[in-house]
Parts: sequence; C-alpha cells; structure tokens
Amino acid sequence: QVQLVESGGGLVQPGGSLRLSCAASGRIFRIKAMAWYRQAPGKQRELVAAITSGGSTNYADSVKGRFTISRDNAKNTVYLQMNSLNPEDTAVYYCNAEVRPVGTSIYFDSWGQGTQVTVSS
Repeated sequence: QVQLVESGGGLVQPGGSLRLSCAASGRIFRIKAMAWYRQAPGKQRELVAAITSGGSTNYADSVKGRFTISRDNAKNTVYLQMNSLNPEDTAVYYCNAEVRPVGTSIYFDSWGQGTQVTVSS
C-alpha cells in the first residue's frame, strides 16, 4: 500500500556529486522520520543520514560535511545530496521512512528497493 521509489544513483568519478531522491506514495496519512541507509558488498547496512518531520538531521561521521539530507513534506520526498564522493561511498543506497497509512494509528517501517552508487575512475 505504501511504496518508496528511489532514483538518482549511478557511476561517478571520485570527487564528484550525485543527488538521490526517494518518493513515498500510496495511502499515506503521515510520515515521521525519513532516512538513507547504504550497504556495501560484504558489509552490514548502515545509517547514512536521517531527518525528522520537523527538519532535524543527523549523519554518519563518515559523511558529515559531504552529504546533505533534506525533505519536501508536501511531496513525501526525501533527498540526499552527496558531494566529494570517494570509492568508499560505493554501495546500494536505500530509502527508509516511518509511515502511518490512512486508516491506522500505527507507524510502519517502509523501505525502497535500493539504488546503486558506484564511485570509480
């Protein structure tokens, strides 16, 4: 009933930039926190950045100063601007949102399908 669809991944050279987008759709009453996670080959999924409905943010130490998370509540969309990318940023990036569907009082953890980001020369 609720879908998260990511876009914006791809191949970029070291030092380059990418902007990821994630749009939530379906019978959505409200969304609380939205976040980006990533998973590199052979590693556990890790939190990259998160943002509350009020705009408070937090970042993994490895991306502070390089990545910026933002959201458009009217569009149920979250963005991740990634600058100064390096090969260690290569991973599948997943969108996550705490969603309360219409007709319920419960928030569910929803995930996107993931988008590949590859940083390589």
